[in-house]
This record gives sequence, structure tokens and C-alpha cells, in this order.
Amino acid sequence: MEPLMAVVIGILFATAIYMMLRRSIVKLVIGLMLLSNAANLLIFATAGMTRGAPPLVPEGLTAPEGAVADPLPQALVLTAIVIAFGVLSFAVVLVRRAWEIVRADDLDKMKDTDT
Repeated sequence: MEPLMAVVIGILFATAIYMMLRRSIVKLVIGLMLLSNAANLLIFATAGMTRGAPPLVPEGLTAPEGAVADPLPQALVLTAIVIAFGVLSFAVVLVRRAWEIVRADDLDKMKDTDT
């Protein structure tokens, strides 16, 4: 499962960088979204993927029995998802406002601030 995840993460990073290098501001935002998702998957993959072993302590015990999934990467990814959603929302609002003022999607046409 980890080799497949590594390939998927690599494809997501490559696609994100390709999209961020385009001249369109919408593609820049899409690339930013793909980059955040690739980073989240990278955190999951590097922490080790343990299937079917929730990090729960049974009643009456002080430690979980057997192999358990590490809850720290899950907490980090959940926090990263919330932060990425906030950044994405802010970027979408900025793109919409830029479109209203400049009426162009091309980043080269947005160099002038007097429009």
C-alpha cells in the first residue's frame, strides 16, 4: 500500500507544481489545493499506515493491546485540513475580487495596480 501511496503523492506534487507555474490565477489556486492534499497524504504515509487498529484503550487497561495506529499524524492532518480550507477560502475570495477589478485571469495582466 505504501508504494502506491508514494506514487500518488508524487503525482499530486508534480501536478500541483505544474498548475502553480501556469499564468492563470485559477490554476494557481487549484495547484495550492493539490499541494496541501499531497502534503497531508505525505504525513499519513510517513507515519505508517496501520489498518484496522484504532488508537483506543480498552476499559480496565492502561495501555492499548497489540498494534495501534498513531493518532498524532491524524491530528496533524485534521489540523492541516482546516488550515488549508481557510487558506483556500481566502484565495478564492481574492481571485474573485481580482477578477472584478481587472477582468482578466492572466497573472501577467495583473501587474498594474492602477486598474
